[in-house]
Amino acid sequence: MIVNSINFQKELLHKRRKFKSEAAIMAEVKAIFEENDIRRKQIIHKLKEQSSTKINRLKFDLLETDKIFHLEQIKTICIDYRLRFLESNIFKNEIPEEAISKIRMMEKLHNTSLDGFKIIASSKAFHLLNYDDPLLFVPIGNDYYYLIHQWGTEINPLRKLMVLPIKNLGTFTITSIVLSIVVALLVPENNLSKSVPLASFIIFLFAFKSIFAVFAYYFFMMGKNFNEEIWQRKYYNN
Repeated sequence: MIVNSINFQKELLHKRRKFKSEAAIMAEVKAIFEENDIRRKQIIHKLKEQSSTKINRLKFDLLETDKIFHLEQIKTICIDYRLRFLESNIFKNEIPEEAISKIRMMEKLHNTSLDGFKIIASSKAFHLLNYDDPLLFVPIGNDYYYLIHQWGTEINPLRKLMVLPIKNLGTFTITSIVLSIVVALLVPENNLSKSVPLASFIIFLFAFKSIFAVFAYYFFMMGKNFNEEIWQRKYYNN
């Protein structure tokens, strides 16, 4: 006796016909897709609209601890790498579909509607008033934020070193002093030191005054400001 093998797809189709008509099933599936599409459009709209939301009610047991960050930790990263932490509505690049999907997934998981989105990114990634590695957050209260999605390329580790001189007034001054010392050491003073007392120190002071003045003039005339001052500012001219 030969036993025919079973085709599970045909079996499933047979069971499905007993359960509901094909038209009814397709109508339900279409409704699900339409509802999901509507919700995704609502999420995109909220990302592009200004929000006053300061807290999102999430289920504590479902939160991942490695995605919870305090405002002070975010501030430190922004200052170290000269980034800004601003509302998503002034982010000028496209929010990836993967981020929208994660927001939708979180809303279903926590049975809530998320709002008050904020993004960490460089100044160029925002429509500032007058795309390095964006991170999308939502506020969860008491200056804590929950990381939803990260995209783009990883930030260059040299960026922290490159922007260190403009981290604050202290690092700006120290950088000017170091450069002045280098300049003073490069200037030959064999004959000068015989006729002028403290020639090396005078050269250093002259170099420091010149370097600090030139850098400060260029920096502030270009409308720039220190990292500690701009990390949450929406304005281009600081």
